[in-house]
Amino acid sequence: MAATIAGVFNPELQNLIKESKVLLVGAGGIGCEVLKNLVLTGFSELEVIDLDTIEVSNLNRQFLFNKESVGKAKSHVAKTSVLKFNPNVNIMSHFGDIMDTKYGVAFFNKFKLVINALDNKKARSHVNRMCLSCQIPLIESGTMGYNGQVEFIKKGVSMCYECNPRSEPRTYPMCTIRNTPKEPIHCIIWAKFLFNQLFGETDEDVSMDEDGKIGSEKLSARNWAIQNNYDPKKLFKKVFFDDIKVLLNLEHLYAEKNIKPVLLDESLLDQEHTKYSDVLDSEMLTLEQNISMFWDCVTPIKEKWERSANKCLVWDKDDDMMMNFVVSCSNLRSAIFNIPFKTHFDIKSMAGNIIPAIATANAMIAGQIVIHALRILRGKFEKCQNVFLRSMPNHKGGVLVKDKCIQPPNPKCNVCSSKGEIVFVTDMHNFTVRQLEELVLKKKLNMVAPDVTMLDRVIISSDETDGVDMYDMTLSEAGMTNGCSFDAEDDHQNFRVKIIAYDKEKSGEEDLDFEILNNINDLRTANEQNNKTKPDENDEDDDDDDEDDCVIEQAASPAGSTVCDNNGGAVNYVMVDEEEIGHDEVTEEIGNEEEDTEKISNEEVDAEEISNEEKLAIKRKADEAIEDINDAKKSRVD
Repeated sequence: MAATIAGVFNPELQNLIKESKVLLVGAGGIGCEVLKNLVLTGFSELEVIDLDTIEVSNLNRQFLFNKESVGKAKSHVAKTSVLKFNPNVNIMSHFGDIMDTKYGVAFFNKFKLVINALDNKKARSHVNRMCLSCQIPLIESGTMGYNGQVEFIKKGVSMCYECNPRSEPRTYPMCTIRNTPKEPIHCIIWAKFLFNQLFGETDEDVSMDEDGKIGSEKLSARNWAIQNNYDPKKLFKKVFFDDIKVLLNLEHLYAEKNIKPVLLDESLLDQEHTKYSDVLDSEMLTLEQNISMFWDCVTPIKEKWERSANKCLVWDKDDDMMMNFVVSCSNLRSAIFNIPFKTHFDIKSMAGNIIPAIATANAMIAGQIVIHALRILRGKFEKCQNVFLRSMPNHKGGVLVKDKCIQPPNPKCNVCSSKGEIVFVTDMHNFTVRQLEELVLKKKLNMVAPDVTMLDRVIISSDETDGVDMYDMTLSEAGMTNGCSFDAEDDHQNFRVKIIAYDKEKSGEEDLDFEILNNINDLRTANEQNNKTKPDENDEDDDDDDEDDCVIEQAASPAGSTVCDNNGGAVNYVMVDEEEIGHDEVTEEIGNEEEDTEKISNEEVDAEEISNEEKLAIKRKADEAIEDINDAKKSRVD
């Protein structure tokens, strides 16, 4: 190993590598490469944790695994594989969730360095807070296709993971999915819900109940399908003809709207089987081919459902029949609502949230992570600037671009600043304490075990023995009033934030259930913008109203506040995470951090002492520098 070879590292760094204990969180695409690099570099005290098991789709880029590994814990298999490179390394593997309370401050304090190779913001935020609490350096990383980045995080030295707002997953109202789809993604979500309704578990029913054979009792879509032995043609008629007739009878749904379902030609019910097996995944299927695909996939899925232990299937993008079900149902739904078809490849990418993972991008980012690790061990934090991997070389021919200097912490950060404070806006007479805990504190603010106190009165307690039971109360019933403040803290994360609550009555069914903003000025800005851009009643029919359907979206305020809605209230929404992508090292984020760039100003040069050609050369150089940095910003991923 490199650290054992004389002359590769100086003696001081050599000892640091051998003695430093490092935690690697995540053993996926980036995690496998990092673990291999750490072992080959000579790190001898390592721990790795991951909660996932190995899938077939992982094998094309996670080279520590093979076919025999499928179904086994990633962390355990990764450990076994790298020990073949160096059996003298002491590696402990954990199959579990880093957010589990057993991995608390005492666990993190064992390490000199933590490396993140995660795939979701919730876990990233948690590790960020734990490292800030324990004053441990953290290396954050991510890739998206050919792009990627490595970020250094140290309390008081650099920005933390939450210093700038991260873009939120896009969500859609369930009424749009059920009744008024406008885009292919709406139909794809609907098709996945239909699969779960028939073969899996779901809280959202997208197919209508049916009258039973005896009496007037209604049958659920699944019970109706069971009663009809999942006959493909009967199921096709029910879902794509009978259910659509029911929708058309609900005239108020489509009054004054440009969206309205159209019944398919009933001759399709008796069409001959159309061959589709020779159509490439990148080619479009015809309507008739989609119908045949639907008929062909229902029975095999039903047989698999009958063999399952608890009569419950989980949709899998790598299962051909399950994928064919979603492809055919999505395109048939699109035909009914006059939405363009998508290819098998496109639907699989959207349904499985897939952005192609590039093994070489993972390897380059993993290499940069270890370089950062060596600098951190030597205490050379100033050399640990954020590094961005570009999909295309810049004007200097480089694909790895770094910031000019360490980005300082955001003084307004709610996590690493000592003055953490946020504004919370909701309808206090309808929003419950349970929703405050589940939707705001745990889901939005990424707390694990929150406690809430207001004027020394406990509203929410993570300790069940406290006997606090106010979950079914509304916030107003719990004593909260407009403009009141309360403290929310998580002892597990050693995280505390002051929350100022404002009451705002909902004026419409699809209004946002709550908003989270950075300060009162953001609230004023948001209110002013809402007043200026308040839509007319008929604006919901416009093609450009899709952004209104995004329940969680980036606010327009200068401080980058965010707005979100309740997934569990009277209005239901479905979340489509277009950033926390399905494979284990890819999430999407356009960073908002400002790079400290080397500026070239014409004012620094005496215009009388240089020629026009020199002026043009200086201007061109400045433009190229700005373009370089802007491109680097665009490549920043979460």
